Amino acid sequence: MVNHLGLLPVPLLKTVFWASAGALAWTHVGYPLAAAVLARKRPKPVRARDNVPGVTLIVAAHDEEAVIEDRLRNLLELDYPPARLQIVVASDASTDRMEQIVERVATAEPRITLLRCPRAGKVAAQNLAVAGSKAKIVAFSDANASWAPDALTKLVRCFGDPEVAYVCGRLSLLRPDGTNREGVYWRYETWLREQESLAGSVTGGNGAIYAVRRSNYVDVDPRFGHDLALPYLMVQQGSRAVYEPEAHAFEKPSRDLEDEYARKVRMAEHAWLILLTGRMFRGLPPSYLVQLVSHRVLRYASGFLHLALLVTNLPLAARSSLYRTLLAAQAAGLALAAAGRLRAPLPGAALAYYYALVTWAMVVSFVRYLRFGVPAVWEKAEGTR
Repeated sequence: MVNHLGLLPVPLLKTVFWASAGALAWTHVGYPLAAAVLARKRPKPVRARDNVPGVTLIVAAHDEEAVIEDRLRNLLELDYPPARLQIVVASDASTDRMEQIVERVATAEPRITLLRCPRAGKVAAQNLAVAGSKAKIVAFSDANASWAPDALTKLVRCFGDPEVAYVCGRLSLLRPDGTNREGVYWRYETWLREQESLAGSVTGGNGAIYAVRRSNYVDVDPRFGHDLALPYLMVQQGSRAVYEPEAHAFEKPSRDLEDEYARKVRMAEHAWLILLTGRMFRGLPPSYLVQLVSHRVLRYASGFLHLALLVTNLPLAARSSLYRTLLAAQAAGLALAAAGRLRAPLPGAALAYYYALVTWAMVVSFVRYLRFGVPAVWEKAEGTR
């Protein structure tokens, strides 16, 4: 049987529709619930213990004169033993006064080192800084983040477990000045990472606070991001990538939803590159492979799944009241997102607009990846300083 447009068989339309609906339901609801159940039924806690190995803490930065001094002061206030900590600012060919500021602070503080790097991007600068480190642990942070005084101590204690090769801490987003709703999503995301960590390993980290055993560190493609690449690379090595919620960092999110959309497009370009060229599915335990597909692949594909859901629902709506009801539900969701765009004071409107924007960003980023590739260099997001 063929639909009234004479384009596709109805059974195929139904298959695509329900497969898309099922994939969206699984990645957003089903998988998080399954991860939570697994974390409670078969927990694998980190065997953390207090230890103070040597740490090189790396801040890769480009043109961060506005925040770099505060960042260094914050790191110097960490409660980690001073003799065991070196702070390296890896300048990605900064053109403002950032390097001079770092040098001035370093004259009074021998723990601080400035590493001048050619303009090749954040990861390339991080790779160079790690290459010069002899510490057992290399830790990383963003220039616009701040850490709680005990953050590094909490982070490093996880390496008391010999199975752990990567640890990311808890990032709390400060209240934005504008309309961004990233904080709601981020609370959900950090909760899910905690469930993944309790069950074995996380599928992603965050750039504000994380650390890796120097012996496990991998020089990844400079166009990759550590957030997505390092966790699966650690698991491929037979180690764990875990989340430590007591290692606390803070960061200001993008001001408005439109700023967040632009940031998501830029970040997702790198994610598509890793998914398609990073060999991330090789040599993984089956359970972790399911995690990657459920949390990462389907999440990044959400925009395409929504498009498939809508396009197949249109011809099917003429055939039964069930599909008409489901089409009306999709239309209502889009209308609520449109109300959010217009700043209408409707419950859930701002969150619906946020979801629509970041989901569409996955589609736009994929098209941009195919058309232009992915640059290694980056610019800081608007409103995050």
